[in-house]
Amino acid sequence: MRIGNLAARTGLTTKTIRFYEDSCLLHPPPRTRGGYRDYPEQAATRLAFIRDAQHAGLTLAEIRSILILRDDGHAPCTHVTTLIDEHLADIDRRMAELAAARDVLQSLADRAAHIDPAACGADDICTILTPERPRVTRAG
Repeated sequence: MRIGNLAARTGLTTKTIRFYEDSCLLHPPPRTRGGYRDYPEQAATRLAFIRDAQHAGLTLAEIRSILILRDDGHAPCTHVTTLIDEHLADIDRRMAELAAARDVLQSLADRAAHIDPAACGADDICTILTPERPRVTRAG
């Protein structure tokens, strides 16, 4: 099938299909006498897999590593499981970082709700973002 038909069937652009081919994600198809790409039916299945793997958050390099295993005749399940576990750990780490950032921002929002802008001194840039410092008292 020609690249335009493959693009229509998969919902991808011809440019994306060529990019996947150049990136070794899709095998170069044979050419017609006129020089047109003539993709086999399996190309649509492979492109659907690439799209699904991207939607799962895998990078093109990770997808390529899965396809290489499959192309070499190996089931990539163990490798895919490892990639999924790594992505889950990364998401958990990022969620913890976001939760910590949210706590800091909530504390600042609470402080902002109780600050009178008129009370800001000339030496202060913004008392909302500046932590309160203990006052120094001088002995008599």
